[in-house]
Amino acid sequence: MFAIDTLIHRLKRGCQTMDYPAGPAPALPDRHGGALRVDASKCADECRACLPVCPTQAISRPAGKPMQLDLGRCIFCAACVETCPAKAITQTGDHRMSVLRREDLLLGEPEHETVRLAHALDGKLRKLFGRSLRLRVVSAGGCAACEADTNVLGTIGWDLGRFGIQFVASPRHADGLLITGPVTRNMELALKKTYDAVPAPKIVIAVGACAIAGGPFVGHPQVHNGAGSLVPVNLFIPGCPPHPLTILDGLLRLLGRLEKNSTGNVPVQKPG
Repeated sequence: MFAIDTLIHRLKRGCQTMDYPAGPAPALPDRHGGALRVDASKCADECRACLPVCPTQAISRPAGKPMQLDLGRCIFCAACVETCPAKAITQTGDHRMSVLRREDLLLGEPEHETVRLAHALDGKLRKLFGRSLRLRVVSAGGCAACEADTNVLGTIGWDLGRFGIQFVASPRHADGLLITGPVTRNMELALKKTYDAVPAPKIVIAVGACAIAGGPFVGHPQVHNGAGSLVPVNLFIPGCPPHPLTILDGLLRLLGRLEKNSTGNVPVQKPG
């Protein structure tokens, strides 16, 4: 009887999984400013107002060069946005931030006011992983925020499995690693062994400011300032923590499962 009641209840609720990416992406919460944009041409030469307020030293101003913001080190506290008198740093509300190269997260040059978004893997790797991707999550000393937002993707509202993407318990059953946390000294050996246990070819995804560059712990002697110094990283997903939509966008972008529609701003899922 209980099973019948449960089934009837589920039928009444209908489908709870969002349409994205077949439809528009869900709106980000008001408190989530999304990706940052940097217009260094608005910066006065003598202005350094944003530098001291950044808790992770993500902003720099080399002599004779434009102001530069490292979105990989950014924890999205928006202190620089509020402090900048010229409004050279602004929030875009855009969830898309994932990149293939670490340097693509450096903003400030006229042609690099926003991130250079990731594109799909090359033909061979895309053929291998495009329909089925299994990832071993390695929590390398983080606060569990990135892990929590990654876990959200497994809920009924997001249903990560519909894209053929699964999180697995053993690295020997995985196609790659999804790393969170700044990689503490105590996790160094564990990360290396886990990476070595994944059969080749394999991919590595760094999720969150800590896994990319150390986050709030950057420069601390007990962390490695991210995973890139220990293992090769194929995809960087910034945030502190990244919104689940940002993580999902990065994964689908890497697998070539997104394309722009005619308006250029709403991704739709490619068939197959």
